[in-house]
Parts: sequence; C-alpha cells; structure tokens
Amino acid sequence: QVHLVESGGGLVQPGGSLTLSCEASGDIFQLWSMSWYRQPPGKQRDLVASITRFRTTTYADSVKGRFTISRDDANNTVYLAMNNLEPEDTAIYFCFGRISALAPEVTSDYWGQGTQVIVAP
Repeated sequence: QVHLVESGGGLVQPGGSLTLSCEASGDIFQLWSMSWYRQPPGKQRDLVASITRFRTTTYADSVKGRFTISRDDANNTVYLAMNNLEPEDTAIYFCFGRISALAPEVTSDYWGQGTQVIVAP
C-alpha cells in the first residue's frame, strides 16, 4: 500500500510564498510522474504542475513563473514552491503520483488527501 501525504498549506497574504510537500510512503520501487492538482471552492480539480522521473516539468499557464515543482527521489518527496501568491490560488492542493509499488512492473496511480491553501489579506 502506498500513501501520499501533503503538508505545508496554510493562510498567506497576497504576494506571499508557501512550499508544499508530498511524501510517498510504502513499498515503493519507483516514482514516475508526480503532479500537483488544485481544486478551488465549487470548481473542478485541475492540473497545476507535473514533473517526470527525468525532471521534465510542465505548468498550468496561470502559475508559470510563480510556481516551481521539484522532487527528491531519495526521500520519495515532491515539492511545490509557490511565490507571488494571488487570491485566485486559493484551493485545496492535491498530490498525484504514478508509482511502481510491490513490484517494479506494477504501476498504479495514487492521490493524497489534500492540503488547504488560502490566499487572503
């Protein structure tokens, strides 16, 4: 069984910064693509950023230049550094991972429980 646990959310003023962390635990052989999604109140869950095993990154247009995704495979952790936060960034942020567990050839998708980010004066 694999678990993804997010941390680092909270309340921040516009223009401020936060860094989210997502730690994967369990019988993990390999983290493949790791991503952050977010779901604002009353809206759908959308992709924010992704990073492949080879460190190729993609970002939603709304966060380019402000957010940075990174990963530490030695500690099975992915990060999302968020700068110059705006009220529109308020959402629950979810970690998503495509992970090989139990056996190298067995790959499944996993979600974390989410962490709340509120950007307000």
